[in-house]
Amino acid sequence: MRQLVFAPLFSGSSGNATYISDGRDAVIADAGVSASRILAEIGRLGLDVSLVRAIVATHEHSDHVSGIGPLARKLDVPIFATRGTWEGMGRQAGKLNEGQRRVIEAGSGFSVGDMDILSFPTPHDANESCGYVFSLGRVSAAIATDIGHINENWLSCVSACGIVLLEADYDREMLLSGPYPFELKRRIQGKKGHLSNDDAAGAAFRLCCSGTRQIILGHMSKINNFPELALKTVENALADEGVCPGRDVYISAALREGASGVYSIRED
Repeated sequence: MRQLVFAPLFSGSSGNATYISDGRDAVIADAGVSASRILAEIGRLGLDVSLVRAIVATHEHSDHVSGIGPLARKLDVPIFATRGTWEGMGRQAGKLNEGQRRVIEAGSGFSVGDMDILSFPTPHDANESCGYVFSLGRVSAAIATDIGHINENWLSCVSACGIVLLEADYDREMLLSGPYPFELKRRIQGKKGHLSNDDAAGAAFRLCCSGTRQIILGHMSKINNFPELALKTVENALADEGVCPGRDVYISAALREGASGVYSIRED
């Protein structure tokens, strides 16, 4: 029986990285912290770093790519990213060997071993940001973070995925009453900013209706959110719609600093 393993290693405004594997090959999505920290978390979880065949980047912001060049060079694997992301990264990735720079189009698919990977465009204030769906036969997991608003384009791509890492970046009241300057608050709440806890609740309900059974709330702001609040907001909203967290869907929160655990989904 084949199994897809999904492990958020870091998830937050200060750094992001996720390990995805089918047991034969693995991919790391984003590298927004140092290569050494990413490798340490993979080892701490007992996962196999030697399986890593590629790195995929969602967009060029530093909390997603600050460690991507050193990690690619250390593992000697290619980086897949949209043309806009490569242009936005500029020299952040440093010098890469021939063949390590792979250009994809948002909305296109490619394969790493037996895993099929679909990129999809996301509304975010980056050059050409995207999310990813990782599929193994009939099972799939998705990364849907750094998203300014809910729309049918990205939501349809991640619907029915067994596992979804879903952005719950901020609590509106905390953001509005917090220390950020007005322009930054406006950017975060904008159509190309981030999803709030309330937005995540709406998306989570749609995902539950499509068949998703594991939702990991991630990319939380250190200043404008905290895991207990995000979980409570989403779980209460689902309960109001007749969805029972813990029975109909499993809701958890990814850690900002360090691995959250290993999630898996098996092909029946």
